[in-house]
Amino acid sequence: MRNKKKQAKKTSRKTVKEKAPSGKKERYDASKIQILKGLEAVRRRPAMYIGDIGIRGLHHLIFEVVDNGIDEALAGHCDQITVTVDGHTVEVQDNGQGIPVDTHPTEKKSALEVVMTMLHAGAKFDDKVYSISGGLHGVGVSAVNALCESLKVEVYRNGNIYFQGFKRGKPQTKVKVIGKSKRTGTKITFKPDDIIFKKIEFNKAIISQRLRELAFLNKGLKIDFEDKNSKLKERYFSKGGVVDLVKYLDSGRTRLHKPIYFAQRQNGIDIEVSMEYNDSYLENIFTYANTINTHEGGSHLVGFKKALTRTLNEYARKHKLLKEDVSFSGEDTREGLTAVVSIKIKNPQFEGQTKTRLGNPEAKGAVETLVNEKLYAFLEENPRYTNIIINKVRAAAKSRIAAKKARELTRRKSLLDSETLPGKLADCSSTNPDECEIFVVEGDSAGGSAKQGRDRRYQAILPLRGKILNVEKRGLNKILSNTEIRTLISAIGCGIGEDDFDVTKVRYKKIVIMTDADVDGAHIRTLLLTFLFRFMKDLIEAGIIYIAQPPLYRVKYDKQELYLFSDDELQKFLKGKQEKKRDIQRYKGLGEMNPDQLWKTTMDPERRILKRVTMEDAAEADRLFSILMGGEVEPRRQFIEENAKYVENLDV
Repeated sequence: MRNKKKQAKKTSRKTVKEKAPSGKKERYDASKIQILKGLEAVRRRPAMYIGDIGIRGLHHLIFEVVDNGIDEALAGHCDQITVTVDGHTVEVQDNGQGIPVDTHPTEKKSALEVVMTMLHAGAKFDDKVYSISGGLHGVGVSAVNALCESLKVEVYRNGNIYFQGFKRGKPQTKVKVIGKSKRTGTKITFKPDDIIFKKIEFNKAIISQRLRELAFLNKGLKIDFEDKNSKLKERYFSKGGVVDLVKYLDSGRTRLHKPIYFAQRQNGIDIEVSMEYNDSYLENIFTYANTINTHEGGSHLVGFKKALTRTLNEYARKHKLLKEDVSFSGEDTREGLTAVVSIKIKNPQFEGQTKTRLGNPEAKGAVETLVNEKLYAFLEENPRYTNIIINKVRAAAKSRIAAKKARELTRRKSLLDSETLPGKLADCSSTNPDECEIFVVEGDSAGGSAKQGRDRRYQAILPLRGKILNVEKRGLNKILSNTEIRTLISAIGCGIGEDDFDVTKVRYKKIVIMTDADVDGAHIRTLLLTFLFRFMKDLIEAGIIYIAQPPLYRVKYDKQELYLFSDDELQKFLKGKQEKKRDIQRYKGLGEMNPDQLWKTTMDPERRILKRVTMEDAAEADRLFSILMGGEVEPRRQFIEENAKYVENLDV
């Protein structure tokens, strides 16, 4: 440690020396003003247009092109979209009208070239062509073109096949006729630019999840997906639309009644709502605007929640099912609820190009009015289902009151009181969340090594004894009575539950799950992730949750000592090396590592590997958690049978 500090001081002095002023000042004048023309701005700042240049941004390219076909479907011109992935190349084809190819009146070039090379060019700025669309800003397909090494467009229109090729956003040919065809539509084939993207590797699960979701949201639309890399071929098609989506989301839970569905045009907004209660204790509401997943919610979600709470309270009071001084809270009415709210609206107001939250105030009123009217009518007309729902909500209210008492008990307990903490928190000296991190570790043995090996200034250690409660099968009051979970909530510091949770109060900007590299360690990690996903999802969305990657092997060969993280790394290292000269240690648990070994392999920011936990698709993540961690055995058995062939590492 002393040598490290000396080295740090040397590095610090060197950095200062390198940054010392040269005495020559740069003049700031008109020559320093840069103008980025055409698509150069997209290539210079790609994250502004597609979110990032990692796996999310890479797949965003596909979805931007697919969304053009979806807009054609929403306008009634398209009933089939095909997506094909072959190596690093993607092909998206639809049977819509086809992008216009005639000369643009002001740009004096083909409309196809205008759409593909100019930002904010498209037919979505008035409602004459697309009265409803998702891609509002006109930067979608042109941004894709800018970020691709090559892109080719074929347009089927006017009995001809038109073609134009591009390289990094620049036309390589003029639009030309290459054949005849009676069909209509557009086919775009593109290869992302490896200069822009760190790693070009398409994930069939991410693609299939979004395409399946789009099929549910556009009933009657056929979407074919082929991944030639894995020889996967699937068709997504739904007759029931959002009703089918709710059933799909609840496939791992016991449904308490048939899905409730209503749809209507309200104040110029097309609204579809499907909902059902299940035997879980969790709230799962997914909202969409013009088929865009608004995972941060917005005005349509606010309207739905308000109407749901108001309607159930109004019905219960009218039928003497509630005491005068008691009301159902919003939290009560949403426990065990799975719902989908999908609206189609002209001129949607999204926050940013990635469209995560809807801002249109008129959507709130329209959804609220429709749900108030239709849900109340359903409750009056279906007394058997209504009794199930009211009983479910009443039980949730009792659980909420018990959970409130448990939360108050949690607040009263001091983190420094060793008698109330089975796993003692070894906190760090810093109180600045931006520089603090906490390692949630498995057991006292690993906790002891971590406490001795850590940097006390900014690293906290929280050992947990055994496996925490599976929150998928318990109500909040039972969850809060679990000692290990209470300890975890107190340590993180941002509370739990709708009324108490506040992500801004988190005490550490890195929460690292550090468990053993065996089956038990994987199970504990899954239980922790289930808890965080269900009750502190904002921490995952904020990029605060990480998984540590401790080494599997320590290898000594001659005078070398290496730490290796997989069997593949071990085999590559040992290839061609003599067996008398090598010493291999396989780590089964973190407790087997000395504090200095744990520090330099797993905890030292200069050398460690951390995996950030992200949510590419919240709806699919919710479904998988319910299948794998829920009480229904048959869906879990089916999932294991279907996915067993993909297992790479099995610890038996």
